[in-house]
Amino acid sequence: MSFYERPNENTRTRVVNYVNELIENKRLTDDKHSSVEIEYLLEIQKHLNKKKYGLVWEEHSEVVEEEMEFSIPVFEEVKEKKIEKDLMNLKYNFLLEGDNLHCLHLLEKTHENKVDAIYIDPPYNTGAKNWRYNNAFVDDKDTFRHSKWISFMAARLKIAKKLLKKTGIIVVTIDDYELENLILLMNEIFGENNHLGTVVIKNNPQGRSSVTGFQVSHEYALFYGREEAKIGRIQRNEAQKSRYKEIDEYGPFEWRNFRAQYSTESPTMIYPIYIKQDLSDFRIPNLKWDDENQQYEILEDLEEDEVVSWPKDADGRMRTWKWSINTVEVKKESEMGIRLDRQKKPSVYYKGRMVEKDMLPFTFWEDPKYSASTFGANLLSDYIGKGKFNYPKSLYAVEDALKVATRNKKDALILDFFAGSGTTGHAVLNLNNEDGGNRSFILATNNENNIAEEVTFERLKKISEGVSGKSKKEKILYQESISVSKLKSFVKNPQKLEIMLNKAQSIKEDFEKNSNKEKALAKVKFIDNEIRVSGHFETNHKWEPLPFNLKYFKTKFIPKEVSSLEKELLLNIKALVELAHGVDLNNSEYDLVLTREDMKSINLDNITTIYMRGRVRRMMTPDQQERYFSSGITIVDIPEFFFAEELRDWI
Repeated sequence: MSFYERPNENTRTRVVNYVNELIENKRLTDDKHSSVEIEYLLEIQKHLNKKKYGLVWEEHSEVVEEEMEFSIPVFEEVKEKKIEKDLMNLKYNFLLEGDNLHCLHLLEKTHENKVDAIYIDPPYNTGAKNWRYNNAFVDDKDTFRHSKWISFMAARLKIAKKLLKKTGIIVVTIDDYELENLILLMNEIFGENNHLGTVVIKNNPQGRSSVTGFQVSHEYALFYGREEAKIGRIQRNEAQKSRYKEIDEYGPFEWRNFRAQYSTESPTMIYPIYIKQDLSDFRIPNLKWDDENQQYEILEDLEEDEVVSWPKDADGRMRTWKWSINTVEVKKESEMGIRLDRQKKPSVYYKGRMVEKDMLPFTFWEDPKYSASTFGANLLSDYIGKGKFNYPKSLYAVEDALKVATRNKKDALILDFFAGSGTTGHAVLNLNNEDGGNRSFILATNNENNIAEEVTFERLKKISEGVSGKSKKEKILYQESISVSKLKSFVKNPQKLEIMLNKAQSIKEDFEKNSNKEKALAKVKFIDNEIRVSGHFETNHKWEPLPFNLKYFKTKFIPKEVSSLEKELLLNIKALVELAHGVDLNNSEYDLVLTREDMKSINLDNITTIYMRGRVRRMMTPDQQERYFSSGITIVDIPEFFFAEELRDWI
């Protein structure tokens, strides 16, 4: 059958099948050129069999990946940057300085399936030369800038997935430049069904002008989970709490229409309700279920002072009631009442209660606390000064994202491998301070422009110490509405307008002259059909210290050709053990055993836990086992995958 005689196959299938037949035919011939032609056909076959749907990009290699062909990354501690402020807690957090791909490869050894949540804020690839790839800035003139960014992200996200627990969630923030590409990439790596939601965050209330003319005021947070992941809840804001204005003996509530918001498939939830026209009462008439027609037969007529109500919406579509007839009989007295609906018709309502103080998150976050300038840049300047880091996230946006991603788990381990200014670490510490939790974090960042040392670490250090800061405040000093009639009076009598303006100006001057506030300044504005005088000033505040412990690790490299490679790698196991278990092995309660010599010579006094290489433990004699057992020491095995393959014979 020729290529064109395949009407029931799509083009790809036709081509694939045709090439397969050519290969088989060539293999049957004895032509000396057949083997060469078969090689070409096999190459074509390979390309034709590539994925048929999804994100396709030109893959690029990274220098940082190629470096690992000739050298092995390890961590070494920067001891002078250790933070020890929580003396009642032996648990440590970690700041990893180095390329995040190197850090992720090492974390793969220590934290596979161990991380509860990952929050990252990767480069947005705007083309504004704010991101480097292979040591060169990527701008909007680079024709491969999207494929470079996708390659860059894919390499990191594939490892990130391995680090998450089966219940784990990753949150990735992004804007419009790479949103579509990122969603396709995340779908490919985590699975489309594991896309838990996309949140739009109003992070820039003032708006940012764009080339198209729109004022951009948002960004996105993509939530993806492993196969057993479920999202958590966040606190209601004041506006949401204020809805529950009514109160009875059982607590606050709001009146909600008894008609279900969404229709169900249950016909038993569709029945008539007879309502007193004076709104004093309601009842369900005598009914009989008609199984054949799947509806109720009404056995009782309306009284003269009653009207009938059905669960129809404003467009006349039949919905269902919120509860069954039996439930109504139980809850009628305490949880239901009659009110006029929006069409001024008597309707049944029920009491909607705030069952929990927290709620499932909406997909649009617009609270003022998500402002990146107020609670990102301004807050960061309190800790490390102004102008040292561009575009930090709102602390509270990260906090809420972590609440959702960890389901408010109080001992969650959280990773951020684009740590930047350290907002994720700050958010973790804030959450612990709020609810007494014992969450921990691992932050990874490079040290380009000294960001790790002078921004990330400096912020964490100041958080542990506490700092004073200044806040910009606004106070409405005077406001007066300007109605249409008042405008007409101004036309007839301009002196009235002058009096009002003089009054506003006088209030402005008095505030600036007599205010004891720092940098007091008042403004007179016409806003929303009113004249308004607002006072602007700064107030001092103090960020209280948040005690925690931190170890600062830095990546270094051991050449694979070094003659003492086994010994060199063995000497660098300590950092991986500390990272894996969140401990400081310099603490007198802990010790490390990597060789038989260590096992024999160790002093067991005051030690509670020993981290021991599994192969060494298996070589313990009965006497040695008794020595450790009688001392009441906990032995924690160090997995063999901590070690390079070259260490298999080194003990």
